[in-house]
Amino acid sequence: MERQARPALLSLSIPYLSLLETLLFISSAFAQTAPAAAGGGDMLSSLGSMLPLVLMFVVLYFVMIRPQMKRQKEARAMIEALAKGDEVATAGGVLGKITSIGDQYLGLEIANGIEIKIQRSAVVQVLPKGAVK
Repeated sequence: MERQARPALLSLSIPYLSLLETLLFISSAFAQTAPAAAGGGDMLSSLGSMLPLVLMFVVLYFVMIRPQMKRQKEARAMIEALAKGDEVATAGGVLGKITSIGDQYLGLEIANGIEIKIQRSAVVQVLPKGAVK
């Protein structure tokens, strides 16, 4: 059997085709680049491109960060204002009346004669008087 000759283009391997494609399309890539701007336009265009990013951070601040800081401040003020006799709800869902107050811990009466100690930061809500029976 005799081998048939391949066409010249098919005998090229993949790296040579990549090189050939690069050489053919490089001129069109250079033709598509933007023209150089004037000297003063560079600063203005860079500020214009950063404007959406700055606006996004401003919106993020007013929509997410500021309200969260306000809630933290209110929670801190509520925990500092706790007094003996207040009725509270904890993060675990336990309801009770404050019987003793320390720097870090509270004594909480959850039923007649049953008192537990919890951290002050576990209090999530001060209930109206008479809510816990």
